[in-house]
Formats: sequence, C-alpha cells, structure tokens
Amino acid sequence: MAPSPTAAQRRVIAAADPVTGRLKGTPAQLAALVKRGLAFRHPRPPHDHFLTPAGHRIREAADESDAMAAAPGAPAAPDIGGVFAARVGGEEPAPGDSGPARLREVRGAWQGLLELRRMTHPDGSTDRPCGWERSHLVRAAALALEAAGHRPAGPDGGDGYRVRATPQPEAVAVYEPDGTALRACAATLERAGWQTGEHTEPRTRTRYLLASPRKV
Repeated sequence: MAPSPTAAQRRVIAAADPVTGRLKGTPAQLAALVKRGLAFRHPRPPHDHFLTPAGHRIREAADESDAMAAAPGAPAAPDIGGVFAARVGGEEPAPGDSGPARLREVRGAWQGLLELRRMTHPDGSTDRPCGWERSHLVRAAALALEAAGHRPAGPDGGDGYRVRATPQPEAVAVYEPDGTALRACAATLERAGWQTGEHTEPRTRTRYLLASPRKV
C-alpha cells in the first residue's frame, strides 16, 4: 500500500481545479503524485496533470472533514469537488440557490464535466461518463438531469426527479412521479452517455429508472 501523501502534497491536491481536477505544482510534486497513483500526466500537449479518482477521493474526504467540523450534525450535500452542489432531489435548496445564478452554476459545472471527460478519455471523447462520474454516480446523474433543465423534487416530495444509490455497484435509481417526465429523464441520461431501463418496485408498484454509465 502506498504511503499517505505528505502535507505539501495534500495542499497541491486541495488546490486542484474543483471540477476538472487539474493540478498546479512543481515538477517534483506532480511526479510524486503520479508515482502514488493520485495524479496522471495527460498525453496531449500541454501535458497538464490531473487528479485520478483516488486523488479526487482524498480531496473530497478533506472537504467533508472540513464541512463536518464547521457544521457538526449538518446533512451532507452532494457536491462536485467540494464546491458545486448537484441537486439529487428531496433536499432543501440553500438560500438564494435559484434563478439565473443557479443556471449559470449548473451549466458551468456541466461544461467542466465535459472537459474532464475529454481530458481523461484516451480518445478525447465527451459522449460517455468518465472515471469521476463512475465513482460519484448519484451526483453525476443528478448534474446531467439538472443541466438539461429537469426539476428536482423538493423536501416535501411532489413532482420532480430524485436520484438515489442502489445496491448495484454501478447503477443509480431515478424516481419521477410523472410517467412522461420519467421517460424524459431516461432520454436525457441516454444523451449524456448513460444506459437506462424502466423498472417497477414489487411492493409499491412505483416506476423508476435504473441508470448506469455507458462504457463504450
């Protein structure tokens, strides 16, 4: 097992771009992170360095620790890089977290995620999920839906999507009480590079989508 990153290396990780994971540091620092499997050097010019999924996990673990220290007992909000909170449905929006400003944030996060796909896929493609999305399934699916204009459910339920984890290792469940809206969510996720299937819960007869990132 590789030793834990040093304090200096953790500072480099913490300063990475919150969406793309692009790193800045000395050549020695970046090479050390690559050696530990926490970063990789992009094969295309300008050969920037980016966090690997393991590097992202270290960054996010630190973010979550800071958040818990700042607000003990507060529910954890889904986020991207500790900055952008993707709405999974059912949570209470933060004050002022709506309107044009929210739309700009969502669009910016989605464009950042597409850039992350381009940078981390060997063929530079943006039509299928990347490693970060596969390790953050609920947040990734929620971002794809919100960026396409779907409305998340409020804390009291009602219309709107809800994205939830499942026992399956690479799948999330998407709920939407309106059948037409549920099928629209499926179409959005498929355009974003996910594969979906509609299912029915045996006991409640609730319809939902089972969605997983497409690999090819």
